[in-house]
Amino acid sequence: MIEVEGLTKRYGEKLAVDQLSFSVRSGVVTGFLGPNGSGKSTTMRMIMGLDAPNAGTASVAGQRYHDLAWPLRQVGALLEAKAIHPGRSARNHLRMLAEANRISLSRVDEVLDIVGLSGVANQRAGKYSLGMGQRLGIAAALLGDPQILLFDEPINGLDPDGIRWVRNLLKGLAREGRTVFVSSHLMSEMALTADEVVIIGKGRLISQVRIEDLLAQSSQRSVRVRSPQLDALKSELEAHGATTSIEEDGSLSVRGLDQFAVGDLAARLSLTLHELSPQSASLEEAFMELTEDSIEYHGEEGSTSSHQTKGA
Repeated sequence: MIEVEGLTKRYGEKLAVDQLSFSVRSGVVTGFLGPNGSGKSTTMRMIMGLDAPNAGTASVAGQRYHDLAWPLRQVGALLEAKAIHPGRSARNHLRMLAEANRISLSRVDEVLDIVGLSGVANQRAGKYSLGMGQRLGIAAALLGDPQILLFDEPINGLDPDGIRWVRNLLKGLAREGRTVFVSSHLMSEMALTADEVVIIGKGRLISQVRIEDLLAQSSQRSVRVRSPQLDALKSELEAHGATTSIEEDGSLSVRGLDQFAVGDLAARLSLTLHELSPQSASLEEAFMELTEDSIEYHGEEGSTSSHQTKGA
């Protein structure tokens, strides 16, 4: 388990993490989400003892990382894929880590095989692509067969097959009862991988919740309706406070009323329905709704030019 209590970190005048508290339990994949600059990487670095907090504590398996007797055997982490000597081969990099932590050298070949780098294990790591570097970083995290694993953006640089492999790996590690904590900006992948999420913004906790509960409570849920009398139904729904929009496939998307209210209204008006189905919000929609006030860097939507000409 990972425990974070009142964690606070300043860099000069910048408050990067602000009294942050959460726990990461074993047996599930916990996603770590937040806008750019929200403090995710800083939090992970403090958990791993790489940055010292100004206040609060972070513990793994009930201890500070620095107090672990054999850290690599208890905690594995991928925080920076290219944090290796570029002139050293993948095999020698892992051998060095194994010898420093009294891990059997046979484990080196095991993890190289797990991550698919056996065929290039003797190449210099500096020649690796970003995706191959990610695989080597994952191999290092797995080397000590730890019960606790942290991954910061592990799918960067991976092709679709590699992304699917990481997804299955993380879910498999959780099924074995391990603690798996992973950050990513790719919401569609987190929706497929994580069981629950810790969401932060501006260094503060916004929510820790199971994904299914997050989607269920989002106001972005909608109802999809098909009807040969769609215009009449649309007008009545809006008169009853719903927000509607016509989708590309010709269906009507309804927000603000659930499927029961829509069905009852159609029945009272004797309007025919060909489809009436509730639609869950996507993880991206639910995330954006929760973090709207915590986004530090906004771009201008719908324009690539800094000047627009009126009347053009």
